[in-house]
Amino acid sequence: MARKYIDCREIPSTTNCSVTIAADSEKELLTVAVQHAVAQHGHEDTPALRDQLKQAMHEGTPPA
Repeated sequence: MARKYIDCREIPSTTNCSVTIAADSEKELLTVAVQHAVAQHGHEDTPALRDQLKQAMHEGTPPA
């Protein structure tokens, strides 16, 4: 299974977050990304948020 990542810089926010999260599975990445979105950005854990985060996932490793 290919590594996956989400780069917070690609998602508009008022905090200009520069965090990138990577994991070996989509499930693990989604779990951590939801926790980050709730704790750091004040989002609610909703199906819409989870869908948005799934759309933001990329395969591979994040660029430097």
